[in-house]
Amino acid sequence: MITIYHNSRCSKSREGIAFLENAKVDFQIINYLDNVPTKEELQELLRKLNLPAIDLIRKKEAIWIEQYKGKDLSEDELIEAMIQNPKLIERPIIVNGSKAVIGRPTEKIKEIL
Repeated sequence: MITIYHNSRCSKSREGIAFLENAKVDFQIINYLDNVPTKEELQELLRKLNLPAIDLIRKKEAIWIEQYKGKDLSEDELIEAMIQNPKLIERPIIVNGSKAVIGRPTEKIKEIL
């Protein structure tokens, strides 16, 4: 089953859902602002994305700029920042089995279908 980590306020996230619907694949939606991933879930997502935590963070968010920018943070500290402020998590994230992509641009979703 394909999973999309979704923020309904984000146009790119809505485009990701539309892409999956048009591809006629079964998928589940996780509204990650309401159901914040655990540390273990974020670590697993990062493993599937093959990315360091810093690359999953939205660095233009006010929270990042005001509280974290310029600090030398460890992987665990970056993950904790995403748990405390899920708005920092890049979106949408699409997971299919052992692979995942950030659906920006939307065409990247094709890589894991």
